[in-house]
Amino acid sequence: MNPVLTSLPPYVVLAAAAFLVLGLPRRAGHAAAALATAFVFAQAVLLGDGGTGTHLATRLFGFDVVLFNVDQFSLLMGVVVGFLATAAVLYAYGTEAPKWVTAFAMAYVSSTLGTIYAGDWLTLIFFWELMAVTSTLLVWQYGGAAVRAGYRYALFHGIGGTVFLGAVVVHGASMLGSVPAAEIFLFSSTTGIHASATVLAAIGVGVNCGFIFLHTWLPDTYPRPHVAASVFLSVFTTKTAAYVMYRTFPEGGMWLAYLGGFMAVYGAFFALLQYDPRRLLSYHIQAQLGYMLAGFGLATYVGEFAVTGGFAHLFNNVLYKSLLFMTVGVVIYRTGVEDIRDMGGLWREMPVAFLLYVVGAASITAVPGFNGFISKGMVIDSAHEVHNYVLLLDSGLLWWLLILGGVGTFMSFIKLGYYMFFHGSATLSPKDATPFQTAGMLLAGGACIFFGVFYTQLIELMPFTELILSEDVYFKPYSESHLTESAALLVTGFVGFFALKRPLGWLAHRMRDVDAVTYPAAFYLSRGAVWAVTELWGAVDRLVMRLVAGIKRTAMHPRAVVSELGVDVEIRTGIGRSVLLLTLAAGVALFAFLLG
Repeated sequence: MNPVLTSLPPYVVLAAAAFLVLGLPRRAGHAAAALATAFVFAQAVLLGDGGTGTHLATRLFGFDVVLFNVDQFSLLMGVVVGFLATAAVLYAYGTEAPKWVTAFAMAYVSSTLGTIYAGDWLTLIFFWELMAVTSTLLVWQYGGAAVRAGYRYALFHGIGGTVFLGAVVVHGASMLGSVPAAEIFLFSSTTGIHASATVLAAIGVGVNCGFIFLHTWLPDTYPRPHVAASVFLSVFTTKTAAYVMYRTFPEGGMWLAYLGGFMAVYGAFFALLQYDPRRLLSYHIQAQLGYMLAGFGLATYVGEFAVTGGFAHLFNNVLYKSLLFMTVGVVIYRTGVEDIRDMGGLWREMPVAFLLYVVGAASITAVPGFNGFISKGMVIDSAHEVHNYVLLLDSGLLWWLLILGGVGTFMSFIKLGYYMFFHGSATLSPKDATPFQTAGMLLAGGACIFFGVFYTQLIELMPFTELILSEDVYFKPYSESHLTESAALLVTGFVGFFALKRPLGWLAHRMRDVDAVTYPAAFYLSRGAVWAVTELWGAVDRLVMRLVAGIKRTAMHPRAVVSELGVDVEIRTGIGRSVLLLTLAAGVALFAFLLG
Protein backbone atom coordinates (compact mmCIF):
# COMPACT_ATOMS: atom_id res chain seq x y z
CA MET A 1 0.00 0.00 0.00
CA ASN A 2 1.39 3.39 -1.02
CA PRO A 3 2.26 5.23 2.24
CA VAL A 4 0.94 8.48 0.78
CA LEU A 5 -2.57 7.08 0.81
CA THR A 6 -2.39 6.29 4.52
CA SER A 7 -0.46 9.36 5.63
CA LEU A 8 -2.49 12.03 3.79
CA PRO A 9 -5.97 12.46 5.30
CA PRO A 10 -8.44 13.44 2.57
CA TYR A 11 -9.82 16.32 4.62
CA VAL A 12 -6.41 18.04 4.40
CA VAL A 13 -6.58 17.86 0.60
CA LEU A 14 -10.10 19.33 0.59
CA ALA A 15 -9.12 22.12 2.99
CA ALA A 16 -6.25 23.08 0.67
CA ALA A 17 -8.66 22.99 -2.28
CA ALA A 18 -10.92 25.49 -0.49
CA PHE A 19 -8.10 28.04 -0.47
CA LEU A 20 -7.16 27.27 -4.07
CA VAL A 21 -10.73 27.96 -5.20
CA LEU A 22 -10.48 31.46 -3.74
CA GLY A 23 -6.93 32.16 -4.89
CA LEU A 24 -7.10 30.90 -8.47
CA PRO A 25 -9.23 32.10 -11.38
CA ARG A 26 -12.71 30.61 -11.32
CA ARG A 27 -12.11 27.87 -13.89
CA ALA A 28 -8.75 26.81 -12.44
CA GLY A 29 -10.11 26.93 -8.89
CA HIS A 30 -13.04 24.67 -9.73
CA ALA A 31 -10.72 22.32 -11.59
CA ALA A 32 -8.55 22.10 -8.46
CA ALA A 33 -11.66 21.38 -6.36
CA ALA A 34 -12.81 18.65 -8.75
CA LEU A 35 -9.36 17.03 -8.70
CA ALA A 36 -9.30 17.16 -4.90
CA THR A 37 -12.70 15.46 -4.60
CA ALA A 38 -11.70 12.90 -7.24
CA PHE A 39 -8.63 12.16 -5.09
CA VAL A 40 -10.92 11.48 -2.12
CA PHE A 41 -12.88 8.99 -4.21
CA ALA A 42 -9.79 7.28 -5.64
CA GLN A 43 -8.10 7.12 -2.25
CA ALA A 44 -11.10 5.40 -0.67
CA VAL A 45 -11.29 2.88 -3.52
CA LEU A 46 -7.57 2.06 -3.30
CA LEU A 47 -7.55 1.88 0.50
CA GLY A 48 -10.21 -0.79 0.26
CA ASP A 49 -7.50 -3.12 -1.04
CA GLY A 50 -5.50 -3.71 2.13
CA GLY A 51 -5.36 -0.20 3.53
CA THR A 52 -7.68 -0.61 6.47
CA GLY A 53 -6.47 0.14 9.98
CA THR A 54 -5.71 3.11 12.20
CA HIS A 55 -3.40 5.75 10.77
CA LEU A 56 -2.03 8.98 12.19
CA ALA A 57 -2.53 7.94 15.80
CA THR A 58 -1.34 10.59 18.24
CA ARG A 59 -2.24 12.22 21.57
CA LEU A 60 -4.48 15.17 22.31
CA PHE A 61 -4.85 16.59 25.83
CA GLY A 62 -3.26 13.41 27.14
CA PHE A 63 -5.72 11.08 25.34
CA ASP A 64 -5.04 8.73 22.44
CA VAL A 65 -6.68 9.89 19.22
CA VAL A 66 -6.77 8.51 15.67
CA LEU A 67 -6.97 11.16 12.96
CA PHE A 68 -7.39 8.73 10.06
CA ASN A 69 -9.35 5.58 10.84
CA VAL A 70 -9.95 3.36 7.82
CA ASP A 71 -12.46 0.52 8.04
CA GLN A 72 -15.25 -0.87 5.88
CA PHE A 73 -17.71 1.77 7.10
CA SER A 74 -15.53 4.87 6.70
CA LEU A 75 -14.31 3.63 3.30
CA LEU A 76 -17.89 3.23 2.10
CA MET A 77 -18.60 6.81 3.12
CA GLY A 78 -15.35 8.04 1.55
CA VAL A 79 -16.25 6.45 -1.78
CA VAL A 80 -19.69 8.02 -2.06
CA VAL A 81 -18.67 11.40 -0.61
CA GLY A 82 -15.73 11.71 -3.01
CA PHE A 83 -17.80 10.62 -6.00
CA LEU A 84 -20.75 12.89 -5.30
CA ALA A 85 -18.62 15.89 -4.31
CA THR A 86 -16.91 15.70 -7.72
CA ALA A 87 -20.28 15.74 -9.46
CA ALA A 88 -21.41 18.64 -7.24
CA VAL A 89 -18.31 20.71 -8.07
CA LEU A 90 -18.98 20.26 -11.81
CA TYR A 91 -22.58 21.26 -11.22
CA ALA A 92 -21.55 24.32 -9.20
CA TYR A 93 -19.25 25.47 -11.99
CA GLY A 94 -22.04 25.01 -14.55
CA THR A 95 -24.48 26.93 -12.34
CA GLU A 96 -22.17 29.96 -12.14
CA ALA A 97 -21.83 29.58 -8.39
CA PRO A 98 -19.56 32.28 -6.91
CA LYS A 99 -16.11 31.15 -5.83
CA TRP A 100 -17.09 31.65 -2.18
CA VAL A 101 -19.86 29.05 -2.54
CA THR A 102 -17.47 26.40 -3.82
CA ALA A 103 -14.77 27.37 -1.29
CA PHE A 104 -17.17 27.04 1.64
CA ALA A 105 -18.48 23.81 0.12
CA MET A 106 -14.94 22.39 0.02
CA ALA A 107 -14.42 23.35 3.66
CA TYR A 108 -17.77 21.72 4.48
CA VAL A 109 -16.88 18.48 2.69
CA SER A 110 -13.46 18.57 4.38
CA SER A 111 -15.05 18.66 7.84
CA THR A 112 -17.46 15.92 6.75
CA LEU A 113 -14.53 13.68 5.82
CA GLY A 114 -12.85 14.48 9.13
CA THR A 115 -15.95 13.20 10.90
CA ILE A 116 -16.14 10.10 8.74
CA TYR A 117 -12.49 9.11 9.17
CA ALA A 118 -12.28 9.89 12.90
CA GLY A 119 -11.11 6.97 15.01
CA ASP A 120 -12.13 8.32 18.40
CA TRP A 121 -14.84 10.42 19.98
CA LEU A 122 -12.67 13.51 20.51
CA THR A 123 -11.67 13.76 16.84
CA LEU A 124 -15.23 13.04 15.80
CA ILE A 125 -16.78 15.76 17.96
CA PHE A 126 -14.19 18.30 16.77
CA PHE A 127 -15.02 17.74 13.10
CA TRP A 128 -18.72 17.39 13.93
CA GLU A 129 -18.74 20.93 15.30
CA LEU A 130 -16.56 22.18 12.45
CA MET A 131 -19.07 20.69 10.01
CA ALA A 132 -21.80 22.79 11.62
CA VAL A 133 -19.70 25.95 11.26
CA THR A 134 -18.72 25.40 7.62
CA SER A 135 -22.25 24.45 6.55
CA THR A 136 -23.63 27.56 8.27
CA LEU A 137 -21.16 29.72 6.35
CA LEU A 138 -22.27 28.02 3.14
CA VAL A 139 -25.86 29.01 3.92
CA TRP A 140 -25.03 32.57 5.01
CA GLN A 141 -23.00 33.28 1.91
CA TYR A 142 -26.15 33.74 -0.16
CA GLY A 143 -27.50 36.57 1.99
CA GLY A 144 -31.14 37.62 2.07
CA ALA A 145 -33.56 35.14 3.63
CA ALA A 146 -30.69 32.66 4.00
CA VAL A 147 -29.19 34.75 6.81
CA ARG A 148 -32.05 34.27 9.28
CA ALA A 149 -32.49 30.65 8.25
CA GLY A 150 -28.75 30.14 8.71
CA TYR A 151 -28.97 31.68 12.18
CA ARG A 152 -31.70 29.21 13.16
CA TYR A 153 -29.67 26.42 11.56
CA ALA A 154 -26.64 27.41 13.63
CA LEU A 155 -28.72 27.41 16.82
CA PHE A 156 -30.04 23.92 16.14
CA HIS A 157 -26.62 22.49 15.38
CA GLY A 158 -24.91 24.42 18.15
CA ILE A 159 -27.34 23.02 20.71
CA GLY A 160 -27.20 19.54 19.21
CA GLY A 161 -23.41 19.60 19.14
CA THR A 162 -23.28 20.73 22.77
CA VAL A 163 -25.56 17.86 23.82
CA PHE A 164 -23.44 15.42 21.82
CA LEU A 165 -20.29 16.81 23.45
CA GLY A 166 -21.94 16.18 26.82
CA ALA A 167 -22.51 12.56 25.73
CA VAL A 168 -18.82 12.21 24.84
CA VAL A 169 -17.80 13.62 28.24
CA VAL A 170 -20.16 11.25 30.06
CA HIS A 171 -18.85 8.38 27.95
CA GLY A 172 -15.26 9.20 28.87
CA ALA A 173 -16.03 9.53 32.57
CA SER A 174 -17.91 6.22 32.55
CA MET A 175 -15.03 4.42 30.83
CA LEU A 176 -12.51 5.37 33.51
CA GLY A 177 -11.31 2.30 35.33
CA SER A 178 -12.42 -0.17 32.67
CA VAL A 179 -9.66 0.72 30.17
CA PRO A 180 -6.42 2.71 30.45
CA ALA A 181 -7.22 6.40 30.93
CA ALA A 182 -5.50 7.45 27.71
CA GLU A 183 -7.67 5.09 25.63
CA ILE A 184 -11.13 5.95 26.93
CA PHE A 185 -12.19 7.84 23.79
CA LEU A 186 -10.94 5.34 21.19
CA PHE A 187 -13.63 3.54 19.17
CA SER A 188 -11.67 0.33 19.68
CA SER A 189 -12.09 0.57 23.46
CA THR A 190 -15.83 -0.01 23.42
CA THR A 191 -18.74 -0.94 21.19
CA GLY A 192 -20.55 2.30 20.55
CA ILE A 193 -21.25 4.99 23.12
CA HIS A 194 -21.38 4.02 26.81
CA ALA A 195 -24.86 3.16 28.05
CA SER A 196 -24.81 6.09 30.49
CA ALA A 197 -24.55 8.53 27.57
CA THR A 198 -27.28 6.97 25.44
CA VAL A 199 -29.96 9.64 25.81
CA LEU A 200 -27.58 12.57 25.31
CA ALA A 201 -26.02 10.93 22.27
CA ALA A 202 -29.39 10.08 20.71
CA ILE A 203 -30.58 13.69 21.04
CA GLY A 204 -27.28 15.25 19.97
CA VAL A 205 -26.94 13.12 16.85
CA GLY A 206 -30.71 13.12 16.34
CA VAL A 207 -30.71 16.85 15.62
CA ASN A 208 -28.54 16.25 12.55
CA CYS A 209 -30.59 13.16 11.65
CA GLY A 210 -33.78 15.21 11.60
CA PHE A 211 -35.64 13.37 14.36
CA ILE A 212 -39.30 14.34 14.48
CA PHE A 213 -39.65 17.71 16.29
CA LEU A 214 -35.89 18.26 15.87
CA HIS A 215 -36.15 18.38 12.06
CA THR A 216 -37.52 21.84 11.26
CA TRP A 217 -34.11 23.23 10.33
CA LEU A 218 -34.18 20.97 7.24
CA PRO A 219 -37.11 22.50 5.27
CA ASP A 220 -36.30 25.91 6.75
CA THR A 221 -32.67 26.05 5.59
CA TYR A 222 -32.09 23.99 2.46
CA PRO A 223 -34.43 25.97 0.15
CA ARG A 224 -32.69 29.27 0.99
CA PRO A 225 -29.09 29.31 -0.31
CA HIS A 226 -27.67 29.15 -3.83
CA VAL A 227 -29.00 26.12 -5.72
CA ALA A 228 -25.46 24.72 -5.99
CA ALA A 229 -25.01 25.06 -2.22
CA SER A 230 -28.25 23.12 -1.67
CA VAL A 231 -26.77 20.16 -3.55
CA PHE A 232 -23.87 19.93 -1.09
CA LEU A 233 -26.05 20.58 1.95
CA SER A 234 -28.68 18.03 1.00
CA VAL A 235 -26.44 14.99 1.31
CA PHE A 236 -23.55 15.47 3.71
CA THR A 237 -24.81 16.64 7.12
CA THR A 238 -27.72 14.22 7.40
CA LYS A 239 -25.99 11.18 5.88
CA THR A 240 -22.93 11.75 8.04
CA ALA A 241 -25.30 11.91 11.01
CA ALA A 242 -26.79 8.54 10.04
CA TYR A 243 -23.26 7.12 9.85
CA VAL A 244 -22.44 8.56 13.30
CA MET A 245 -25.70 7.14 14.63
CA TYR A 246 -24.48 3.69 13.63
CA ARG A 247 -21.09 4.37 15.24
CA THR A 248 -22.95 5.40 18.38
CA PHE A 249 -25.44 2.50 18.47
CA PRO A 250 -23.89 -0.31 16.39
CA GLU A 251 -26.08 -2.93 18.03
CA GLY A 252 -29.24 -1.07 17.03
CA GLY A 253 -32.42 -0.92 19.04
CA MET A 254 -36.09 -1.16 18.20
CA TRP A 255 -36.61 2.37 19.54
CA LEU A 256 -34.40 3.53 16.67
CA ALA A 257 -36.17 1.32 14.14
CA TYR A 258 -39.63 2.59 15.08
CA LEU A 259 -38.44 6.17 15.19
CA GLY A 260 -37.16 5.65 11.65
CA GLY A 261 -40.52 4.27 10.58
CA PHE A 262 -42.40 7.27 11.92
CA MET A 263 -39.86 9.62 10.30
CA ALA A 264 -40.54 7.95 6.93
CA VAL A 265 -44.25 8.67 7.24
CA TYR A 266 -43.92 12.13 8.79
CA GLY A 267 -41.45 13.41 6.19
CA ALA A 268 -43.42 12.00 3.25
CA PHE A 269 -46.69 13.47 4.56
CA PHE A 270 -45.36 17.00 4.91
CA ALA A 271 -43.52 16.74 1.60
CA LEU A 272 -46.89 16.13 -0.05
CA LEU A 273 -48.10 19.52 1.19
CA GLN A 274 -45.23 21.58 -0.25
CA TYR A 275 -45.11 23.72 -3.39
CA ASP A 276 -41.55 24.95 -2.98
CA PRO A 277 -39.59 22.16 -4.74
CA ARG A 278 -36.50 22.35 -2.53
CA ARG A 279 -38.67 22.39 0.59
CA LEU A 280 -40.44 19.28 -0.67
CA LEU A 281 -37.09 17.56 -1.23
CA SER A 282 -35.92 18.64 2.22
CA TYR A 283 -38.81 16.86 3.91
CA HIS A 284 -37.88 13.75 1.97
CA ILE A 285 -34.40 13.90 3.47
CA GLN A 286 -36.08 13.24 6.81
CA ALA A 287 -38.24 10.50 5.30
CA GLN A 288 -35.30 8.70 3.67
CA LEU A 289 -33.24 8.97 6.83
CA GLY A 290 -36.07 7.07 8.46
CA TYR A 291 -35.30 4.02 6.30
CA MET A 292 -31.60 4.20 7.19
CA LEU A 293 -32.29 4.43 10.91
CA ALA A 294 -34.83 1.63 10.66
CA GLY A 295 -32.15 -0.56 9.11
CA PHE A 296 -29.62 0.28 11.82
CA GLY A 297 -32.21 -0.20 14.56
CA LEU A 298 -33.29 -3.59 13.23
CA ALA A 299 -29.74 -4.87 13.77
CA THR A 300 -30.97 -5.85 17.25
CA TYR A 301 -32.93 -8.78 15.78
CA VAL A 302 -31.98 -9.12 12.12
CA GLY A 303 -28.28 -8.44 12.53
CA GLU A 304 -25.83 -7.67 9.74
CA PHE A 305 -28.35 -7.84 6.90
CA ALA A 306 -30.35 -4.93 8.32
CA VAL A 307 -27.18 -2.89 8.85
CA THR A 308 -26.16 -3.54 5.25
CA GLY A 309 -29.59 -2.41 4.10
CA GLY A 310 -29.29 0.81 6.11
CA PHE A 311 -25.86 1.58 4.69
CA ALA A 312 -26.93 0.67 1.16
CA HIS A 313 -29.83 3.09 1.46
CA LEU A 314 -27.48 5.76 2.83
CA PHE A 315 -25.14 5.22 -0.14
CA ASN A 316 -27.98 5.35 -2.66
CA ASN A 317 -29.62 8.34 -1.03
CA VAL A 318 -26.48 10.42 -1.47
CA LEU A 319 -26.73 9.72 -5.22
CA TYR A 320 -30.41 10.20 -5.95
CA LYS A 321 -31.07 12.97 -3.44
CA SER A 322 -28.25 15.07 -4.88
CA LEU A 323 -29.53 14.30 -8.40
CA LEU A 324 -33.00 15.53 -7.47
CA PHE A 325 -31.62 18.75 -5.96
CA MET A 326 -29.57 19.22 -9.13
CA THR A 327 -32.54 18.80 -11.48
CA VAL A 328 -34.75 21.07 -9.39
CA GLY A 329 -31.86 23.53 -9.16
CA VAL A 330 -31.57 23.61 -12.96
CA VAL A 331 -35.25 24.52 -13.25
CA ILE A 332 -34.93 27.27 -10.64
CA TYR A 333 -31.66 28.51 -12.17
CA ARG A 334 -33.19 28.74 -15.65
CA THR A 335 -36.65 30.04 -14.74
CA GLY A 336 -36.10 32.00 -11.53
CA VAL A 337 -39.36 30.45 -10.25
CA GLU A 338 -39.55 28.65 -6.89
CA ASP A 339 -43.22 27.69 -6.78
CA ILE A 340 -44.11 24.60 -8.80
CA ARG A 341 -47.62 25.93 -9.44
CA ASP A 342 -46.04 28.65 -11.58
CA MET A 343 -44.13 26.13 -13.68
CA GLY A 344 -45.58 23.47 -15.96
CA GLY A 345 -45.06 22.19 -19.47
CA LEU A 346 -41.26 22.24 -19.12
CA TRP A 347 -40.60 18.71 -20.33
CA ARG A 348 -40.44 19.97 -23.92
CA GLU A 349 -38.28 22.98 -23.05
CA MET A 350 -35.90 21.12 -20.72
CA PRO A 351 -35.74 17.48 -21.86
CA VAL A 352 -32.35 16.77 -20.23
CA ALA A 353 -33.49 18.06 -16.85
CA PHE A 354 -36.77 16.17 -17.23
CA LEU A 355 -35.17 12.81 -18.07
CA LEU A 356 -32.67 13.09 -15.24
CA TYR A 357 -35.46 14.08 -12.87
CA VAL A 358 -37.24 10.87 -13.86
CA VAL A 359 -34.10 8.90 -12.99
CA GLY A 360 -33.88 10.55 -9.57
CA ALA A 361 -37.59 10.17 -8.89
CA ALA A 362 -37.57 6.52 -9.97
CA SER A 363 -34.61 5.88 -7.68
CA ILE A 364 -36.08 7.46 -4.55
CA THR A 365 -39.47 5.82 -5.11
CA ALA A 366 -37.85 2.35 -5.49
CA VAL A 367 -38.84 1.61 -9.07
CA PRO A 368 -37.27 -1.69 -10.20
CA GLY A 369 -34.10 -1.12 -12.19
CA PHE A 370 -32.96 1.80 -10.01
CA ASN A 371 -30.77 1.75 -6.91
CA GLY A 372 -33.43 2.76 -4.39
CA PHE A 373 -35.35 -0.42 -5.21
CA ILE A 374 -32.45 -2.53 -3.96
CA SER A 375 -31.71 -0.78 -0.66
CA LYS A 376 -35.27 0.05 0.32
CA GLY A 377 -36.18 -3.57 -0.33
CA MET A 378 -33.42 -4.70 2.04
CA VAL A 379 -34.75 -2.49 4.84
CA ILE A 380 -38.37 -3.53 4.31
CA ASP A 381 -37.36 -7.20 4.19
CA SER A 382 -35.54 -6.71 7.49
CA ALA A 383 -38.77 -5.39 9.02
CA HIS A 384 -40.49 -8.59 7.82
CA GLU A 385 -38.08 -10.65 9.87
CA VAL A 386 -38.88 -9.12 13.25
CA HIS A 387 -41.71 -10.72 15.19
CA ASN A 388 -43.60 -10.05 18.41
CA TYR A 389 -41.79 -6.97 19.67
CA VAL A 390 -42.59 -5.99 23.27
CA LEU A 391 -45.32 -3.57 24.32
CA LEU A 392 -47.65 -5.18 21.76
CA LEU A 393 -45.92 -3.31 18.94
CA ASP A 394 -45.84 -6.15 16.45
CA SER A 395 -43.29 -5.88 13.67
CA GLY A 396 -46.16 -5.49 11.25
CA LEU A 397 -46.53 -1.92 12.46
CA LEU A 398 -42.98 -1.06 11.44
CA TRP A 399 -43.44 -2.75 8.07
CA TRP A 400 -46.63 -0.80 7.44
CA LEU A 401 -44.93 2.46 8.42
CA LEU A 402 -42.18 1.82 5.89
CA ILE A 403 -44.69 0.85 3.20
CA LEU A 404 -46.84 3.92 3.92
CA GLY A 405 -43.75 6.10 3.72
CA GLY A 406 -43.01 4.55 0.34
CA VAL A 407 -46.50 5.32 -0.96
CA GLY A 408 -46.21 8.90 0.25
CA THR A 409 -42.82 9.19 -1.44
CA PHE A 410 -44.21 8.08 -4.78
CA MET A 411 -47.14 10.48 -4.46
CA SER A 412 -44.73 13.34 -3.69
CA PHE A 413 -42.63 12.81 -6.78
CA ILE A 414 -45.64 12.34 -9.01
CA LYS A 415 -46.77 15.72 -7.68
CA LEU A 416 -43.38 17.39 -8.16
CA GLY A 417 -42.92 16.03 -11.68
CA TYR A 418 -46.51 16.77 -12.66
CA TYR A 419 -46.41 20.41 -11.59
CA MET A 420 -42.90 21.13 -12.89
CA PHE A 421 -43.04 19.41 -16.24
CA PHE A 422 -46.70 18.79 -17.24
CA HIS A 423 -49.16 20.94 -15.29
CA GLY A 424 -50.96 23.58 -17.37
CA SER A 425 -49.61 25.15 -20.53
CA ALA A 426 -45.98 26.09 -21.03
CA THR A 427 -45.76 29.79 -20.14
CA LEU A 428 -41.99 29.67 -19.62
CA SER A 429 -39.36 29.09 -22.29
CA PRO A 430 -36.12 28.48 -20.42
CA LYS A 431 -32.94 26.94 -21.75
CA ASP A 432 -32.00 23.44 -20.68
CA ALA A 433 -29.15 22.47 -18.36
CA THR A 434 -25.67 23.78 -19.08
CA PRO A 435 -22.97 21.28 -20.15
CA PHE A 436 -21.35 21.16 -16.69
CA GLN A 437 -24.72 20.89 -14.97
CA THR A 438 -25.48 17.98 -17.27
CA ALA A 439 -22.12 16.35 -16.49
CA GLY A 440 -22.74 16.51 -12.76
CA MET A 441 -26.26 15.13 -13.12
CA LEU A 442 -25.14 12.34 -15.46
CA LEU A 443 -22.56 11.16 -12.94
CA ALA A 444 -25.16 10.88 -10.18
CA GLY A 445 -27.92 9.57 -12.46
CA GLY A 446 -25.66 7.03 -14.13
CA ALA A 447 -24.69 5.64 -10.73
CA CYS A 448 -28.38 5.35 -9.77
CA ILE A 449 -29.07 3.19 -12.82
CA PHE A 450 -25.83 1.20 -12.59
CA PHE A 451 -26.36 0.13 -8.98
CA GLY A 452 -30.00 -0.67 -9.68
CA VAL A 453 -29.16 -3.03 -12.53
CA PHE A 454 -25.84 -4.43 -11.29
CA TYR A 455 -26.89 -4.57 -7.67
CA THR A 456 -24.17 -7.04 -6.66
CA GLN A 457 -21.69 -4.22 -7.27
CA LEU A 458 -23.58 -2.18 -4.70
CA ILE A 459 -23.58 -5.04 -2.20
CA GLU A 460 -19.84 -5.56 -2.65
CA LEU A 461 -19.23 -2.00 -1.49
CA MET A 462 -21.17 -2.63 1.71
CA PRO A 463 -20.03 -4.12 5.01
CA PHE A 464 -20.65 -7.84 5.59
CA THR A 465 -20.43 -8.57 1.85
CA GLU A 466 -19.77 -12.29 2.21
CA LEU A 467 -22.91 -12.82 4.26
CA ILE A 468 -25.25 -10.86 1.99
CA LEU A 469 -24.07 -12.50 -1.23
CA SER A 470 -24.15 -16.02 0.20
CA GLU A 471 -26.81 -18.50 -0.88
CA ASP A 472 -28.10 -18.63 2.69
CA VAL A 473 -29.43 -15.07 2.59
CA TYR A 474 -33.05 -14.76 1.57
CA PHE A 475 -32.72 -11.39 -0.18
CA LYS A 476 -33.39 -11.71 -3.91
CA PRO A 477 -34.31 -8.18 -5.08
CA TYR A 478 -35.88 -9.15 -8.39
CA SER A 479 -37.96 -11.99 -7.04
CA GLU A 480 -41.63 -12.17 -8.00
CA SER A 481 -42.75 -11.10 -4.53
CA HIS A 482 -40.54 -8.00 -4.55
CA LEU A 483 -41.67 -6.98 -8.03
CA THR A 484 -45.32 -7.49 -7.11
CA GLU A 485 -44.93 -5.48 -3.92
CA SER A 486 -43.21 -2.68 -5.84
CA ALA A 487 -45.90 -2.59 -8.52
CA ALA A 488 -48.65 -2.41 -5.90
CA LEU A 489 -46.86 0.41 -4.11
CA LEU A 490 -46.36 2.41 -7.30
CA VAL A 491 -49.93 1.97 -8.52
CA THR A 492 -51.26 2.98 -5.11
CA GLY A 493 -49.07 6.07 -5.11
CA PHE A 494 -50.06 7.08 -8.64
CA VAL A 495 -53.78 6.63 -8.04
CA GLY A 496 -53.51 8.15 -4.58
CA PHE A 497 -52.01 11.42 -5.81
CA PHE A 498 -54.64 12.12 -8.46
CA ALA A 499 -57.45 10.99 -6.17
CA LEU A 500 -56.24 13.19 -3.31
CA LYS A 501 -54.84 16.08 -5.36
CA ARG A 502 -57.61 18.51 -4.41
CA PRO A 503 -57.78 17.60 -0.69
CA LEU A 504 -53.99 17.85 -0.47
CA GLY A 505 -54.15 21.33 -1.97
CA TRP A 506 -56.76 22.33 0.59
CA LEU A 507 -54.72 20.81 3.41
CA ALA A 508 -51.51 22.49 2.28
CA HIS A 509 -52.92 25.91 3.20
CA ARG A 510 -54.09 24.78 6.63
CA MET A 511 -51.68 22.14 7.91
CA ARG A 512 -48.55 23.61 9.47
CA ASP A 513 -45.50 21.86 10.81
CA VAL A 514 -44.39 22.26 14.42
CA ASP A 515 -42.18 25.22 13.50
CA ALA A 516 -45.35 27.31 13.27
CA VAL A 517 -45.41 27.04 17.06
CA THR A 518 -41.81 26.45 18.07
CA TYR A 519 -40.21 29.29 16.11
CA PRO A 520 -42.53 32.08 17.40
CA ALA A 521 -42.38 30.58 20.90
CA ALA A 522 -38.58 30.54 20.84
CA PHE A 523 -38.51 34.08 19.45
CA TYR A 524 -40.79 35.59 22.08
CA LEU A 525 -39.26 33.54 24.88
CA SER A 526 -35.76 34.69 23.97
CA ARG A 527 -36.91 38.28 23.52
CA GLY A 528 -38.66 38.14 26.89
CA ALA A 529 -35.55 36.70 28.51
CA VAL A 530 -33.39 39.46 26.99
CA TRP A 531 -35.88 42.12 28.14
CA ALA A 532 -35.99 40.65 31.66
CA VAL A 533 -32.22 40.49 31.98
CA THR A 534 -31.81 43.98 30.53
CA GLU A 535 -34.42 45.51 32.80
CA LEU A 536 -33.02 43.74 35.86
CA TRP A 537 -29.54 44.96 35.04
CA GLY A 538 -30.88 48.47 34.50
CA ALA A 539 -32.67 48.41 37.87
CA VAL A 540 -29.56 47.19 39.67
CA ASP A 541 -27.46 49.80 37.87
CA ARG A 542 -29.82 52.62 38.86
CA LEU A 543 -29.90 51.44 42.48
CA VAL A 544 -26.11 51.24 42.70
CA MET A 545 -25.63 54.66 41.12
CA ARG A 546 -28.14 56.23 43.51
CA LEU A 547 -26.41 54.58 46.46
CA VAL A 548 -22.98 55.82 45.32
CA ALA A 549 -24.34 59.29 44.71
CA GLY A 550 -25.91 59.31 48.19
CA ILE A 551 -22.67 58.18 49.85
CA LYS A 552 -20.73 60.82 47.94
CA ARG A 553 -23.15 63.59 48.91
CA THR A 554 -23.20 62.47 52.54
CA ALA A 555 -19.43 62.49 52.69
CA MET A 556 -19.15 65.94 51.08
CA HIS A 557 -22.15 67.63 52.77
CA PRO A 558 -22.92 65.73 55.98
CA ARG A 559 -24.57 68.71 57.73
CA ALA A 560 -27.02 69.19 54.85
CA VAL A 561 -27.88 65.48 54.73
CA VAL A 562 -28.46 65.35 58.51
CA SER A 563 -30.59 68.47 58.31
CA GLU A 564 -32.74 66.90 55.58
CA LEU A 565 -33.39 64.04 57.98
CA GLY A 566 -34.85 66.52 60.49
CA VAL A 567 -31.92 66.43 62.89
CA ASP A 568 -30.56 69.78 63.98
CA VAL A 569 -27.03 69.01 65.20
CA GLU A 570 -23.69 70.62 64.89
CA ILE A 571 -21.22 68.25 63.23
CA ARG A 572 -17.72 69.31 64.13
CA THR A 573 -14.69 67.21 64.99
CA GLY A 574 -10.93 67.31 64.82
CA ILE A 575 -8.64 65.50 62.45
CA GLY A 576 -7.61 62.84 64.98
CA ARG A 577 -11.17 61.86 65.84
CA SER A 578 -12.09 61.78 62.14
CA VAL A 579 -9.24 59.38 61.38
CA LEU A 580 -10.28 57.18 64.29
CA LEU A 581 -13.90 57.03 63.11
CA LEU A 582 -12.89 56.22 59.53
CA THR A 583 -10.51 53.51 60.74
CA LEU A 584 -13.23 51.94 62.86
CA ALA A 585 -15.69 52.05 59.97
CA ALA A 586 -13.15 50.44 57.63
CA GLY A 587 -12.39 47.77 60.22
CA VAL A 588 -16.07 46.92 60.65
CA ALA A 589 -16.50 46.69 56.88
CA LEU A 590 -13.43 44.44 56.55
CA PHE A 591 -14.63 42.22 59.40
CA ALA A 592 -18.06 41.88 57.79
CA PHE A 593 -16.44 41.03 54.47
CA LEU A 594 -14.26 38.30 56.01
CA LEU A 595 -17.25 36.79 57.81
CA GLY A 596 -19.23 36.77 54.57
